[in-house]
Amino acid sequence: MTTVNTVLGTIDTKDLGFTLMHEHILVGFAGVHQDYPELLGDDPLGRAVAKLKETKEGGVDTIVDATTTDLGRDINFIAEASRRSGVNIIAVSGWWLEMPRFFQGMMSGMGVSAEQLAEVFVREIEEGIAGTGIKAGILKAASDYGGVTPQGETILRAVGRAHLRTGVPIMLHSYSPGQVGWQQLDILKQEGVDPKRVKMDHSNDTTDLEYLTQLLEHGCYLGLDRYPGRTVSSRARTNTMKALIDAGYADRLCPSHDSSAIPFLGPDWRKAEEERRQYNPHGFLYIKNAVFAQLREMGVGEEVINGLCVDGPRNFFEGV
Repeated sequence: MTTVNTVLGTIDTKDLGFTLMHEHILVGFAGVHQDYPELLGDDPLGRAVAKLKETKEGGVDTIVDATTTDLGRDINFIAEASRRSGVNIIAVSGWWLEMPRFFQGMMSGMGVSAEQLAEVFVREIEEGIAGTGIKAGILKAASDYGGVTPQGETILRAVGRAHLRTGVPIMLHSYSPGQVGWQQLDILKQEGVDPKRVKMDHSNDTTDLEYLTQLLEHGCYLGLDRYPGRTVSSRARTNTMKALIDAGYADRLCPSHDSSAIPFLGPDWRKAEEERRQYNPHGFLYIKNAVFAQLREMGVGEEVINGLCVDGPRNFFEGV
């Protein structure tokens, strides 16, 4: 039996069900909900719960919240949203891209090291986050178009060491058009991490099937997220997914949206939220409502479609 930490306790991987592996419940910057709640609009928790209930009713059982501290992670907010909505939520430990000046200065000198950060990440997994006892269930590191920076390397090594001590798998924000994943994997492999415990997110920001297939053959799982569009269209992303399914990799794919129930919208939040609804009226159900319809049009069978967002996430957490 393999278990996963959720914000409401431990569950068996067989109970994950339909899982979105890269989403956000509330995203902004560190402390935004506590210090600047008015910038999130009226009743952000109530709005988040309403969206999650709709998501649950639409057939989604579990969401991985990829919000690190620097992206505004509020563990009590996430836990209450899970409790009220009935959606399993898995919280993340690790770091994204925005390193505070304090951390940058310490990393360039004799201050914070990979080992010290690993201790922090291990504590969040084994003991809990911010003294709450709510434990993270996945680790995260990030590198973007500039490749792996010195600070990014420190985080990668810390995440790798925390993984080896806890067995919790790793999700990577990566810049797929630049094949930055190879740099990230090289550092994690130096730390002793098995690539099959790594999920390379934003992989469908490229349509380079050779690169993506090589990552899969290397052992990685692929996060096919950022639906419905951004730099690559929804149809192009689904074409990529179809090609990988046809190549036999359906059980190593993790489709998702990289969307947020309550993003940082600023003072005119109602207008911004309406624009988001027009861009994606399906919210966290876009994959079920739109992408699966595209796959059916392409001739993908129901058994495969029903396994997407189920088999890949379960296999990833089980380390198979």
